[in-house]
Amino acid sequence: MGATLKDIAEKSGYSVTTVSRALSGYDDVNEQTRQHIISVANSLGYEPNLPARHLRGLSTQTIGMVIPANDQTFSAHDFFSQLLTGVGDAASRERYDLLISTQIPGEEEMAAYRRMVRGNRVDGMVLARTRQHDPRIAYLQEQGHPFVVSGRSAPGEPNDYPFIDVDSQAGLRILTEFLIELGHRRIGLILPPEDIAYTDYRHNGYREGLAHGGLEYQADYVVYGDLLRSGGYRGAQRLLDTHPLLTAIIACNDLMALGTMSAIQGRGLQVGPDVAVAGFDDIPAAEYAHPALTTIQQPIYEIGQRLVHMLLAIVRGEDLPESQILLQPKLVVRASSGPKLT
Repeated sequence: MGATLKDIAEKSGYSVTTVSRALSGYDDVNEQTRQHIISVANSLGYEPNLPARHLRGLSTQTIGMVIPANDQTFSAHDFFSQLLTGVGDAASRERYDLLISTQIPGEEEMAAYRRMVRGNRVDGMVLARTRQHDPRIAYLQEQGHPFVVSGRSAPGEPNDYPFIDVDSQAGLRILTEFLIELGHRRIGLILPPEDIAYTDYRHNGYREGLAHGGLEYQADYVVYGDLLRSGGYRGAQRLLDTHPLLTAIIACNDLMALGTMSAIQGRGLQVGPDVAVAGFDDIPAAEYAHPALTTIQQPIYEIGQRLVHMLLAIVRGEDLPESQILLQPKLVVRASSGPKLT
């Protein structure tokens, strides 16, 4: 086995990133440093790994991510934080850097993708929270740029890219059936925005759960939120203003579920005994809410790690044993769903 960039880095005293950029001809490495690194590489018999470069021509030893620029969305306890930690930890172990850009979804976000790709700033991209007819995926496919995704396309759209996802349709079906088994017959639902790819999956799972429990779907029991606590609060207020006899509300992510709990408690009602609440994700805040939140668990941190391993296999030209992974959801029962109704 020939010398690696890590071997050269250790012997030369420079980082893997500096070694990679020096050997790739980047002009931000001074000539003296470059010549020293080349000399070390030659002494070790280093040969460039062409399969690892064939898609890009140059290696940056960097992975890119673009996350929503919204102070309320990105916190220490939400989905993106957990995913980013998993991606960052796995990248670090592979001696890769992580380039993060926070952008408002839309043209500013797409401009960030173009800068990363056209400027050859990253070897590959990790995407999250897919949207209907997602322009990010279309652009990266058009450019032939390596990428992996946390999430599938919306129902009916092609899944012609590598992804890891949790079956959220099954997750909402499980939650709905669980609440029905507790005795609930009037169950509200707060969905994500309509353009999010998994919105229809979760809506379909709710419908399936109702049908399995012998309950009729009622469109006015369903509202849309914005995936933030504030959206869950407003959604729960609308549902309870219109249907004060609802005994349970499912929010399609934990942040909205926490907002839902605040709305219920603000009316002088108890979460659990008076109105059951359930969420989706099992972020750290769910376990420590008051009361603790019943939710569907998805291993967000582990997904982030696995996405990095998939991406680097693609970058290196290696075969992927699995390029599309659909994980099964896990129900986590806590106090917010309350006792079985009599």
